[in-house]
Amino acid sequence: MADKKVIVVFGATGAQGGSVAAALLDDGTFEVRALTRDPSKPAAAKLKEAGAEVVSADLDDEKSLEAALSGAYGAFLVTNFWEHFSKEKEVTQVTTPWNFFSLQGKLVADISKRLALEIVVFSGLENVKKLTEGKLEVLHFDGKGEIEEYFREIGVPMTSVRLPSYYENLLTFFRPQKNKNGDGYSLAIPMGDVLMDGMSVKDLGGVVVTILKSPSEYIGKNIGLSTEKLTVEQYAAIMSRVTGKDIKDAKITLEAYEKLGFPGAAEVANMFRFLFMKPDQDVEVTKKLNPKAQSFQSWMEENKEAFKDL
Repeated sequence: MADKKVIVVFGATGAQGGSVAAALLDDGTFEVRALTRDPSKPAAAKLKEAGAEVVSADLDDEKSLEAALSGAYGAFLVTNFWEHFSKEKEVTQVTTPWNFFSLQGKLVADISKRLALEIVVFSGLENVKKLTEGKLEVLHFDGKGEIEEYFREIGVPMTSVRLPSYYENLLTFFRPQKNKNGDGYSLAIPMGDVLMDGMSVKDLGGVVVTILKSPSEYIGKNIGLSTEKLTVEQYAAIMSRVTGKDIKDAKITLEAYEKLGFPGAAEVANMFRFLFMKPDQDVEVTKKLNPKAQSFQSWMEENKEAFKDL
């Protein structure tokens, strides 16, 4: 293992980082240095058992980041806006979670530059505010867009992979809800008849491995990922067929969604407003990067049991 190049994986016990770490370990080309704030987590122990070097590091701690990235060939970086989307974070010296995780990403960029990493694969998104000349603001997109820009501004070799909505969000955030009259279930996603890109977060790992093994082909690119483009009605129809439940598009409007009142409702509504503009998500490129990436039908069949309590 000593002669293998080291890839540092941020958020290695989370959904995106976990997918990347697992794919790298399975591929075997690189040595995996898995970063986590809590090495005592069961997920961290499993990574160690699988052959990863597990290292404690915090995106807020420059010394721990520098130690974690030292000697590495490359890295996969993911930042988490929603982790800091709270009143407590907003009233600290950093005024918003957007600024907070932007600063985290820029710190990693600075250290990557200083240590001369040869490639960073960043889980990025578009800077919507910039693209729309201030007409629309999507904070969890805009911050990642700023990080993308900063990496390139200071000359770090970087590829941005821009994920669509995870299929896994249907297990949590966008889970079908039972209708009030008890007659079936509704999928409350305010996309109307516009096609919505999706993919399983578990398929990200294969994408990143391909990029890391052929960096010259992908450095400098923003890659919009997607394994399928479906309307909400089509998502609901596939879910109905697989689960045997009556699931339909709730036909909720953006305005009604914004008024649902949960933390971040306005933020998510603005995200959907941007998705209506059809950002560049490429199914063909995604499948080239990861030929094993699942269709929604395949993912539903694999995860059917997770919906049995509907």
